[in-house]
Amino acid sequence: MPPLPYAPQVYDPRRIAYAAELARGVDRFHEPRRDDCPWCGSGRLRTRLCAPDLLQHKPGTFAVDRCQDCGHAFQNPRLTAEGLAFYLRDLDESDPEGLAGRVLAARRSHRGHRAVAHLMREVGEPESWLDAGTGHAAFPHAAREVFPYTSFDGLDPTTRVERARAAGRIEEAHVGHLADPRVADRLRGRYDVVSMFRHLAHVPDPRAELRGALAALRPGGHLLVEVPDPRCVFAPLLGKWWLPHGQPRHLHLMPLRNLRAELESQGCTVLAVDRRTPHTPSDLSAAVTLALTHLLPAADAPWRAEPPSELQRLLRAALAAATSPLVAAAAACDHVLAPLLRRTPGCSNAYRIVARRDTP
Repeated sequence: MPPLPYAPQVYDPRRIAYAAELARGVDRFHEPRRDDCPWCGSGRLRTRLCAPDLLQHKPGTFAVDRCQDCGHAFQNPRLTAEGLAFYLRDLDESDPEGLAGRVLAARRSHRGHRAVAHLMREVGEPESWLDAGTGHAAFPHAAREVFPYTSFDGLDPTTRVERARAAGRIEEAHVGHLADPRVADRLRGRYDVVSMFRHLAHVPDPRAELRGALAALRPGGHLLVEVPDPRCVFAPLLGKWWLPHGQPRHLHLMPLRNLRAELESQGCTVLAVDRRTPHTPSDLSAAVTLALTHLLPAADAPWRAEPPSELQRLLRAALAAATSPLVAAAAACDHVLAPLLRRTPGCSNAYRIVARRDTP
């Protein structure tokens, strides 16, 4: 057998498995490039950015195109199911080591999740609630403090949801997508509320995922959707360093008008639209952190041919400590600017929709 081009220098089963996988190349993880918008079918596309994997630093380069007619932004060419599984693998958001952990930690806090749950008190006490794209089930864990008698289940494309169930954060764990007919049939008509926080950005077909979410609702049930806003002023300013662009894991970013029209076409009544409170003050600090992870000596990972030397480890630790004040200053700017950005049209980095599934 010829030597692998990514032959590891130390014996590590995971490193050897990655070496064998990478020897086959990463081009096979991409579907053919498309010439039209997956949302409206327009051929007027413009490439917004090209970026590597800025979180895990796995091999590959990824492009995001934007439709000049409807504003939909999407990965083009899109990753296959095998490619998504490869780039999601080993993405452990609970890992505090390294600067990438700080990027993921910039998401909504436990207190913020609880505040979102409070917003749903206006529609009553749900008996059952499904959180799609739940990950480690941070939202159900916080929302249970607001709705102690609600049964919370979780769905995620990764096995993190099973670990969340084992930790007691949810009652049932479902691995997959709501667009999968097998999952949709199993969950049909079971829930009073389905929530999707940033989940639609990760799914191959957002329209099909929405249909699956609505099918999981009982008539009169409520859908809570929160997504990054591709019309945010920071999207073109920061480019690949804007965290919601999230390559290679974010496949679609939908403007508000597109998502609202889709929900209404699927038989929903939109009850509330919020551009202010979903804003997460992390645009600048996340961009600085991503840039630093790109510039600093690489951390150890099983997809690298060999682990870093002790000198490289020490240099990375020293540089990370030295640049911490820069990240802290950017975070302070994010929080100072947040009240203004929330009130200025086009500056919030996310929006939220609450919709009711009307009785057929």
